[in-house]
Amino acid sequence: MSAKNSHTTADYIPWDSAINVVHRLYKDKSYRMSLFIATGIFTGLRVTDLRALRWNDLMGEDTIAVIEHKTKKRREIKLNHDFQQHVMDCYSALGIKNPNEYCFLSQKGTVYTIQRLNILLKDIKRKYKLPVKNISCHALRKTFSRRIYDMAGDNKEEVLLYLSEILSHSSTQITRKYICLKQEHILQAYDLLTF
Repeated sequence: MSAKNSHTTADYIPWDSAINVVHRLYKDKSYRMSLFIATGIFTGLRVTDLRALRWNDLMGEDTIAVIEHKTKKRREIKLNHDFQQHVMDCYSALGIKNPNEYCFLSQKGTVYTIQRLNILLKDIKRKYKLPVKNISCHALRKTFSRRIYDMAGDNKEEVLLYLSEILSHSSTQITRKYICLKQEHILQAYDLLTF
């Protein structure tokens, strides 16, 4: 539970910073957290669905099908080639013997709790100086969404429709708010004032 009047909504991580921290974590031999962040930003899955992934879910095929825990909807996800290579690199670096093993196991051999993952992300934010104010597991899903929107070029309105569908939002207005567009535009309005 959060403190009264505190702000607990996660922000998205700028894409270049997210990719950079994935590489730095790998280099620092924090393979599972490197993979956790990469999986979150390349799939847009909620943390509950990320925690349920096994190595064989992410290896071999170009797409995976997931029944989302929250919505109970089936979602098909295309896996980026570079992301698939990162999965294989982490698999090898960790010396995984059983491809049916959960991807995100703690040193105790249990799947990380959401609370523990949030603590680890906050530690990563501090250690690697991530330019994000509020971070949690949900920041990864927002990073995925924001990256797709930012790369849409002239098709931003069409992409908002797709994102709305991917994220199971009931409207593009909710998606706009979710990826912080509304707040950014409100703050930019203050820049129009002159003294």
